[in-house]
Amino acid sequence: MIGEPRSGDVFGELLRDALAVQTGVGPRPMAGGRLPRPVIEIIERDDGLINGAPAAHYLAGPAEWQPYDHRAVDRVRGETLDIGVGGGRIALLLQERGVPVTGLDTSLGALRVCRRRGVRDLVHATVEKHVADGRRYDTLLLLGNNLGLIEGRDRAPAFLAALAALARPGAQVIAHGTDPYGTTDPVQTGYHELNRRRGRLGGQLRLRLRYRELGTEWFDYLFCSVAELAELVRDTPWRLTDVDDRDAPYYLATLTLAR
Repeated sequence: MIGEPRSGDVFGELLRDALAVQTGVGPRPMAGGRLPRPVIEIIERDDGLINGAPAAHYLAGPAEWQPYDHRAVDRVRGETLDIGVGGGRIALLLQERGVPVTGLDTSLGALRVCRRRGVRDLVHATVEKHVADGRRYDTLLLLGNNLGLIEGRDRAPAFLAALAALARPGAQVIAHGTDPYGTTDPVQTGYHELNRRRGRLGGQLRLRLRYRELGTEWFDYLFCSVAELAELVRDTPWRLTDVDDRDAPYYLATLTLAR
């Protein structure tokens, strides 16, 4: 392939292939025509940095989870919306526990994978579009680093308002975030400074995802400190009521809907 990647459902395609590799069922990307090739999600940042991460973790069972994932699901109560459901790993465990859970994603391919794996209640929408469906929840999950969906200062008010519109009185958001500022890597610290010069938060990423010949549009994704998160939720319907940073630089933030 020469030039730019072809637009498509990157996340759905890589999850489909990761599931095929995991189960041995369905077409798989092959190396040398015989052995399944590992499914790698490519993350391309706007400063030229390119990283890759195995996609298998999107399908991982609880035995392979990080401790903060277990602590997050233990906090769930009531009807729950799993935002950015991905491969359905969180929703499947909640279903097993008898929790009424809905998985939401913008990737049709991801939702197909979830359905094949047994997630029963799925919605194809953004949080803003789902508000119009009239459904309301007691717990809203932003796990798998999906606190990043806040994107930055400009996007935060509308995103948090949409979450509030999906929430019942007294509802909670349980979000997994990453503090990006503990590094001494000059590639990372230089990017933080570049962002600040552009009027952005230091850990505000501009990136796109790629898989094989496909690529997404460029989008923002936020890694922020707890202090930055507290500033973003100020003057919104939410209050930052708990921070669990036992696995720093990763943390679980609990937001509670103000009464």
